Amino acid sequence: MSSRVPDPAGIFLPLRLAAAALALALLVWPGRAPGAGSEKDVFSGERALELVVAQCELGPRIPGSPGNAALRRLIHDTAGRCGFPSREQCFPAVLPLTGDEVEICNVVVSIPGGGDGPGLWVGAHFDTRPHCDRDPDPAARLEPLVGANDGASGVAVLLHLMEVLAGRVPPAGVELLFFDGEDAGLGGDPRGFCLGSGRMAESWGEFGSPLPQAAPRGLILLDMVGDRDLLIPQEAYSLQYAPEWTRTVFERAQALGLDAFQPFPGPPVFDDHVPFLRRGIPALDLIDFDYRFWHTLEDTPNKCSAGSLAQVGSLVLDLILTP
Repeated sequence: MSSRVPDPAGIFLPLRLAAAALALALLVWPGRAPGAGSEKDVFSGERALELVVAQCELGPRIPGSPGNAALRRLIHDTAGRCGFPSREQCFPAVLPLTGDEVEICNVVVSIPGGGDGPGLWVGAHFDTRPHCDRDPDPAARLEPLVGANDGASGVAVLLHLMEVLAGRVPPAGVELLFFDGEDAGLGGDPRGFCLGSGRMAESWGEFGSPLPQAAPRGLILLDMVGDRDLLIPQEAYSLQYAPEWTRTVFERAQALGLDAFQPFPGPPVFDDHVPFLRRGIPALDLIDFDYRFWHTLEDTPNKCSAGSLAQVGSLVLDLILTP
């Protein structure tokens, strides 16, 4: 994920103004038949944790890397097996942290709904940071992240949601947004982060956009949601610019008895929800930023918890099935 920052000048101005290894990975990708696990509408934290491990086994998922391309294929494959259409949105970009010219590719998976009401958008970034620039060992700071919590956790929730929803029709449509190019910016400069979500939000409503024309009832961003000591407050930008949506989601969590969600104000985090807030879409960032392995080599699957993933997935699933 990007960084905790104050509101930089202009960020909310509009609102204020109104290969062989990869082939093997594809073969061993843990999956289940469409519809499996959906009969009781139960979100499995254990299954989500398996999906965290599977992503990390692909290696770094830096934009333009083989691991990134492999994960994109796996997202499409999972959507196809579950009966959902998927689309890509690709564009060239330069990664500020490395200077590399790459192709950024977002993926959108559409789950059709049975009614005409506004849909729900749920997003997560699937790329990983090129460097472990916060590692306590200076020799490790140019190494790429494994990215178990910072990247794979939110994606795992989205992938398993596809499996749970396979073969059924939710009351309203759901768009699963997989953002690329979130985490390659320079510390302290938010302009280099959230490249994929920025393009997707900017192009919403234009010809060729992978998003529906109609605005959703809200967007939920999942970032760093697998921490063993998960505690998710109300992120400051979400609370300030989408207060009703933020309260709605946290009230649902409280009603479900999900104690990882605490309705007190948290710090501002410049993340993939910000470009959508700027477009006037109610967007909420569910994030536990108090994670001591952030941007270090120690962000590995053993730092993640099936119980934490189950709480997050259960909340989102309930919001999907009971608008």
